[in-house]
Amino acid sequence: MKKIAILTDSNSGMTREEAKEYGVSVIPMPFLIDGETYYEGVDFSQADFYRKLKEDSEISTSQPSPENVTKEWDRLLSEADSVVYIPMSSGLSGSCQTARMLAEEYDGRVQVVNNQRISVTQKQSVLDAKELAERGKSAEEIKDYLEQVKFESSIYIMLDTLKYLKKGGRITPAAAALGSALRLKPVLQIQGEKLDKYMVARTGKQGAAKMIAAMESDMEKRFGGMDKLAQMHFAVAYTYNEEAAEEFAAQIKEKWGITELVVNPLSLSVSCHIGPGALAIACSKKIE
Repeated sequence: MKKIAILTDSNSGMTREEAKEYGVSVIPMPFLIDGETYYEGVDFSQADFYRKLKEDSEISTSQPSPENVTKEWDRLLSEADSVVYIPMSSGLSGSCQTARMLAEEYDGRVQVVNNQRISVTQKQSVLDAKELAERGKSAEEIKDYLEQVKFESSIYIMLDTLKYLKKGGRITPAAAALGSALRLKPVLQIQGEKLDKYMVARTGKQGAAKMIAAMESDMEKRFGGMDKLAQMHFAVAYTYNEEAAEEFAAQIKEKWGITELVVNPLSLSVSCHIGPGALAIACSKKIE
């Protein structure tokens, strides 16, 4: 059986330690912080990131350089027959399109997946790719499958603050000021390639309930009904508020009567646009 290497970027939230455990590889994403370039998981941690965010540092994300991407491909291809590369959604970054152009020089040995996922759902795609490789699927078959099921996932995110949406120009200063005065909790959704507004809650408790209801609606309308819960992967994600995330996870487990639900931090590429204190619920369909 041919050896297939699975590669993603740190937008998936996959740490270097987890990558080693799962037998996959991760390209660290570059961040520009106050004019200096740092690499996620290499020379700054989650704690470093949120400290800089709290200090109102100027933080922006960037693509990995073509040289860093092809260098990693070459390293993996020195030991494997092919590479399946799963970058973040093409709808949220140009890195996927860049990678596809670079892969044209590799005669099919590098398959770039436009999976249109990010953070915890992107991470699940990486684990699915690993499982498919172990089942004997080719790199091209893995790519085709992941692109076929790309919309069979959903994420809802409740923000604790409007500050970072205002800073990124996603809402006006006036709307941010009004929302903050009323202590509103916006809930965003990611279904496919876009980060969109879903609803606004007046309290965190109401927002959590609304996210659970939204996921239940997705289960009924998109995933075959609530009796199909066992066919889904579920995750709770958070930005620098793990205790609240664990409480939210416990609430979901009790309400739905499930035991399989992971709790992970949201990737920093999402966090820099929404700030600390966010909570999310996510799902993706299991491989048949």
